[in-house]
Amino acid sequence: MKNTALTEVHIKAGAKMVPFAGYNMPVQYAGINAEHETVRKGVGVFDVSHMGEFILKGDNALDLIQRVSSNDASKLYDGKVQYSCLPNKDGGIVDDLLVYRIDEKTYMLVVNASNIEKDWNWISQFNTEGVVMKDISDRTSLLAVQGPKAAEALQSLTDIDLGSMEYYTFKKGTFAGIDNVIVSATGYTGAGGFELYFDNEHAKFIWDAVFKAGEPFGIKPIGLGARDTLRLEMGFCLYGNDIDDKTSPLEAGLGWVTKFNKEFTNSAALQDQKTAGVSQKLVGFEMIDRGIPRHDYEIVDAEGNVIGKVTSGTQSPSLQKAIGLGYVKTEFAKEGTEIFVKIRDNSVKAKIVKPPFYK
Repeated sequence: MKNTALTEVHIKAGAKMVPFAGYNMPVQYAGINAEHETVRKGVGVFDVSHMGEFILKGDNALDLIQRVSSNDASKLYDGKVQYSCLPNKDGGIVDDLLVYRIDEKTYMLVVNASNIEKDWNWISQFNTEGVVMKDISDRTSLLAVQGPKAAEALQSLTDIDLGSMEYYTFKKGTFAGIDNVIVSATGYTGAGGFELYFDNEHAKFIWDAVFKAGEPFGIKPIGLGARDTLRLEMGFCLYGNDIDDKTSPLEAGLGWVTKFNKEFTNSAALQDQKTAGVSQKLVGFEMIDRGIPRHDYEIVDAEGNVIGKVTSGTQSPSLQKAIGLGYVKTEFAKEGTEIFVKIRDNSVKAKIVKPPFYK
């Protein structure tokens, strides 16, 4: 099992550690609900250094990204980030990712921890035009500082104007006295905030600087447990749960990052699917009766016929009700439709709602 540059820091801080995507990661410190609330109302710090980062460089870097990804990366400009996915040849998704345009010939791809090797091999097979590819995952640390007080908490550490940064943009600059730190505003919590990318050797120094600067704002370390409840309240997909090698981006509601003004892996088949319509859709739902939906629980209709399955579910700390995501047959996907989740042997009533759950 791999460690991040901050594993010892988490252990000393009393974190409960768990194996996640091949890494030893903090799942919680003070407790998921308390940490969730810290991010929604204040500011919290996630160590997400397990994520993967690839640099693609050269005259044909954009062309390679265009061929392997579903979104239109030609729309990017320097300092802009784009959410996208890597379609496979069978209608499913290799991974979802972020594409950072550093300059006209240099891009950074941020991929899921569990898929680093898979994604590298997948993209490499399409690299026929000599794009220089570097996997910098093992030497890159990544902190996500999230919450409404994030900009205030971090501003004293950098001359980048954090308050004026637009969503899905980034800047490279000096942070806590360290040069070449990438500061981006993407976020996976819906609470606002920033991501900090830097070399491992600076991890402990930057971690300490962030906590010192954030102390007046009640900054706290946050584990992966709260990261999951926060992203689920926003209806954000988690690879391996809500999307995978068998789910199409159109079924997953990712039509907005699937652009047919260019050719990419399996684009013709996905265009046909768009024309014909999908047979199942990823939907949000909230429980009406008592019960918490969990991954892989069956979803049934009023007669008990199986119409789909739960992909993610939790008791929402912000809303004090159980919520979930799942695939259902398209005819049951309309907002307000009543469905039932099989919890143990009981059919527990729920209704389809449009994410985000937390407004």
